[in-house]
Amino acid sequence: MNKAATVAPKGAAEKPVTGPFTGNEAIARAVWEAGVKVAAAYPGTPSTEIMEAVAKYPREDIHAQWSTNEKTALDVAIGGSFAGVRSFAAMKHVGMNVASDALMSFSYIGVNAGLVILVCDDPGIHSSQNEQDTRVFASFAQVPVIEPSDGQEAFDFTKFAFDISEKFDTPVIVRATTRLSHTRSEVKVGARNNTAPIPFNEDPSKNVMVPMNARRQHPIVLQRTTDIAEFLANSPLTKTELQGGKVGVITAAMSYVYVKEVMPDVSVLKLAGSYPLSESHIREFTDQFERIIIVEELEPVIENALKVMGIECEGKTLFSRTGEFSPEVVRDGFVAAGLLEPKERKGAFDFAPMVRPPVLCSGCPHTSCYMALRALDARVAGDIGCYTLAVAAPLSAIDTCVSMGSSIANAVGMAKAGTETKPIIATIGDSTFLHSGIPPLIDAIYNQADITVFLLDNHITAMTGGQDHPGTGRTLRGDDTAKVDYTKLVKALGVEWVQTVDSYDMAAMYQSLREAVEFKGVSVVISDRPCVLDPHKIKGQAFIVDQDKCVACQSCMNLGCPALTWSEGWFEGRHKVEINADSCMGCSICAQICPTDSIAL
Repeated sequence: MNKAATVAPKGAAEKPVTGPFTGNEAIARAVWEAGVKVAAAYPGTPSTEIMEAVAKYPREDIHAQWSTNEKTALDVAIGGSFAGVRSFAAMKHVGMNVASDALMSFSYIGVNAGLVILVCDDPGIHSSQNEQDTRVFASFAQVPVIEPSDGQEAFDFTKFAFDISEKFDTPVIVRATTRLSHTRSEVKVGARNNTAPIPFNEDPSKNVMVPMNARRQHPIVLQRTTDIAEFLANSPLTKTELQGGKVGVITAAMSYVYVKEVMPDVSVLKLAGSYPLSESHIREFTDQFERIIIVEELEPVIENALKVMGIECEGKTLFSRTGEFSPEVVRDGFVAAGLLEPKERKGAFDFAPMVRPPVLCSGCPHTSCYMALRALDARVAGDIGCYTLAVAAPLSAIDTCVSMGSSIANAVGMAKAGTETKPIIATIGDSTFLHSGIPPLIDAIYNQADITVFLLDNHITAMTGGQDHPGTGRTLRGDDTAKVDYTKLVKALGVEWVQTVDSYDMAAMYQSLREAVEFKGVSVVISDRPCVLDPHKIKGQAFIVDQDKCVACQSCMNLGCPALTWSEGWFEGRHKVEINADSCMGCSICAQICPTDSIAL
């Protein structure tokens, strides 16, 4: 068993300290140092900053790009590996759902040059639609997953992952989490490894996964898994810290940091990752203790693996399967296990936070779109983007939201069910439409669905911080490139009724949507206004409210605009509307809907 507690992968020691880096920046640095030539991603919190950081390294060293979706990003990286250069793809956990089709086959094929997939999970659901655990995907695809616990390991593990990939002819998943991705720390770094390209492997039996070749590869993959398990167990990525006592803790990733903070004197086996696991290595540790406790965020992946081995252990009876861990959460688990005494909690702060639901930004072009939809009393299938916030009061204009690109196909299903009496409208953003909205639009046209598709074009990938996409005409590095013309695109697909409307023109917005839903078949309305914050803040002259004219009818307040507030005295029945000049973007929507003309420049 490897007894070294602090050994880093080869080449990581005695390097100058640089930083501080976020975990994502450390990962990007490792990608560059590893000699990667092709890197691709689709933005998604908490992984977005990785590719943005990669793009800051010289373009002669590394090609970095935004792809239209995560599967495309992984396929681009796979192509780079086929061509003999180290390649990299990054995504958030739900992006792995999209990329998994390619991953399942590429696991059988293996690599030519090393390929690493960085997946950022989101325990606690800070900015996601679910809390899935990528470690389950790794075992499903039979590819190794390694899990760093801090910024230095984020760098070391990512760099080392390329060596593992090439040594064992496999893609490798490096799993980060929100806390690791966005925490900043000092990181020891080095120089770039400019490895020579590997010639293309002229072997169709390896590269082409027809059934005959896949049947031959599957046993090889199984043996590879066993070999990787033993390699990781004896690699510097695995730490064994023996402190004596009757209790041993097995953990990985960020959970290790919390364990060390809460119980610094407990014996710990810190695993390189959760899959694959070496039974002999784990038994060597567990045989020394009367009690084994597993500390892992989300699913009981390690716990279940040990139970399959016949090793008695405790895990999710003490620690939750939901939410993000913290020192407090881990401490409570050890208290429940009887290993720590309850800690007296200090009294809570004596204050009442203002209760306000998350809303769209002041001047957001999506606001008018959902005001118009609400007025239509339509059945609205929503999608993933900033505009999902329109589900909350006061807009309250979205009925469903499933996943990226689902809205159009959901609307088709509603229409074909024949039970809905309301107009059926699918709303989808520009980046999401390019990500996965085009195939369902084709499906709607092909199957003659009577729906309206509302394409909300704000000229950017706004939800993740303003990244470019094929509809912006700029690449990740800011180069001018081809720009998608949505009108021409949807017409080419077969849409007969399509109209573009200015998001700030309320009258035109209402009229266009009314005409669209009256059309029998697939109609498309394109709302056209740039995001007011990304890539540049767009601020016009602030509007003001004539207090003498305002009758407090609340028409403008139903926009949910953060710049609109009640004046002093509202609680005494003297309320009028005020506009915060610093927050107002000058969009004029409130002025257009004010029935008393009390809002003006």
